[in-house]
Amino acid sequence: MVSTTALRIARQYADAVSAKDFATVTGLFTDDIVWHQPGNNRFSGTHRGAAAIGEMFSGMMTVTDGTFALEPTMEPMANGSLVAAPVHFSAKRDGVEMEMNGVDLLRIEGERVAEVWLFSAGQQGEDDFWGST
Repeated sequence: MVSTTALRIARQYADAVSAKDFATVTGLFTDDIVWHQPGNNRFSGTHRGAAAIGEMFSGMMTVTDGTFALEPTMEPMANGSLVAAPVHFSAKRDGVEMEMNGVDLLRIEGERVAEVWLFSAGQQGEDDFWGST
């Protein structure tokens, strides 16, 4: 059964990320949220807690001089407490541009996001863009 609550929370998440309102994004998280950032770059790995994820967002915005952007490409799709949100993200850094599609997969618990897995259409390109330091 599709959860209308899960879809509503996913839409709030997508709207806040699109608006670069990371305080609202992290406000949607459970206290013990787990964030799985893919790849092999400075932001990759498992991040635990809203503060750590907020620091990651801040780092992405700093490295890209605020150009990092993420937009939903279609309505989120739910399967129980899991919601897949197709996205397009882009950024500029040191004269290089990155643009690609991806999916943010959210696990919703109650009224909060408890876990997030990100998927990128071109992981190697994303890794090259972010770099290791």
